[in-house]
Amino acid sequence: MELLPEGKKNTVQVTLADQKKINEFSKLIMRKDVCEADLAQQRQEKEYLEDVSLEIELIDEDEKVQYKIGELFVFLKQSEVVEQLEKDGEVIDEKIENLESRETEINERLATLKSDLYAKFGDNINLER
Repeated sequence: MELLPEGKKNTVQVTLADQKKINEFSKLIMRKDVCEADLAQQRQEKEYLEDVSLEIELIDEDEKVQYKIGELFVFLKQSEVVEQLEKDGEVIDEKIENLESRETEINERLATLKSDLYAKFGDNINLER
């Protein structure tokens, strides 16, 4: 995002309010990047849990299975691991839902700011990456 140098396009006065919108736009782009990275990580974790779930279901219910809780690996009965996987899956689903909601809010605000800034500055501003 940049204002084009004078002489290239018609000059438009940049007010303090305009600068605040430009700054907010920049900050939102950074937040969007973080949100997208977090979302990708949570989706990857969900996929991993689904893969583990499929493998665990093939094991006898009373058999002990190594399962990672936090930074530790523990041995639990297959039935306990299935229960834990369900709980972990629910937590990840909630995180994904919250991140998707946050991403939607960010995108909506970015669209509003982009519209406002292009309406005022036209070709004198570039908000694309």
